[in-house]
Amino acid sequence: MDDSTSSGYPLILHQGADPSKLGGVAICGFSTVGSVGVIATSHLIKSFNLQPMGTVMHPKFPAIALIHDSVPKHPVRVYQGEKIGVFTSEIQFPNENDVYFGQTVLEWFTKGGFEKLIVIDGVVSNDLGIKEESDLWGVSSTMSGRNNLDNSNIKRIQQGIVSGIAGYLIAEGERQGLDITALLSECNPMYPDARAALVAVEGVSELLDMEIPVNSLLEDARNIEEKVREAFTRANSIALPAPDSDEDDVSMY
Repeated sequence: MDDSTSSGYPLILHQGADPSKLGGVAICGFSTVGSVGVIATSHLIKSFNLQPMGTVMHPKFPAIALIHDSVPKHPVRVYQGEKIGVFTSEIQFPNENDVYFGQTVLEWFTKGGFEKLIVIDGVVSNDLGIKEESDLWGVSSTMSGRNNLDNSNIKRIQQGIVSGIAGYLIAEGERQGLDITALLSECNPMYPDARAALVAVEGVSELLDMEIPVNSLLEDARNIEEKVREAFTRANSIALPAPDSDEDDVSMY
């Protein structure tokens, strides 16, 4: 956006929010491939009963309210709890917004006094079917972060490209000496992949040595997968049969 500044988008504190309670570990997730990031962060917000801290706003953002339990909310928000903060976006923005969102996350992270940032995102799986297990990949901006990935048995990306907001954040983390780690869970981009989000949440649990309940997320994954299977079954049942070969067909050579 041509009228955005180098510091990203404005973060407006909610009425009654106490910024002195910031700090600890920062986690962010967006509505990107497979909705892995936003599903995972939504689960963390609910699991830790995090309180709304602020809203990211800009005049060119779409004017919408998302309704949760009869409560209207702006789509891009930050939450805070005891030594944990979460940045989440529940709608998908065009790719040209990625750098500005990355800068906004960095400003929230650095000014909030957080120790480390974990970015949760999805990566398209080579197998687009429904999988019981998804691979989790990690990349970190610091040597200590890479060691933590090894100690948590999370596969490190050795060569490759990480694009979008996650890619911008880990590259800036390396440049600025910030402890930023991206967790990329293999997912199916055709539907909200709650199982991939569950794998990412388990990775966060390992990295932070923190107990995070995942039963509700597993149930969500099973419900989504069942609906996907039903949709595939219905699609196959109404698909037109392949035409029979016709002996009178004229050869085209």
